[in-house]
Amino acid sequence: MTAQRLHVDWTACDGRGLCAELLPELLTADEWGFPVSRADGVPEELERAARRAVDRCPALALRLVPRGSAAPGSRPAAPRSR
Repeated sequence: MTAQRLHVDWTACDGRGLCAELLPELLTADEWGFPVSRADGVPEELERAARRAVDRCPALALRLVPRGSAAPGSRPAAPRSR
């Protein structure tokens, strides 16, 4: 694993599920379309695909951040409960 992980900004995410479609190796969508992580970090061989998913997020809610840290001003990535 690399020193990066995917972070979801839950205040921005609208559950379209595009990130899970672009990166099924690391993300899956819950029943409402919100991303759920399958891994703690991003393996080197998936970094390019992870950056593509980040770049194509329509809500700009997905980021790559250093492992072990939270993105500034946001909560740690966790499945959203309803």
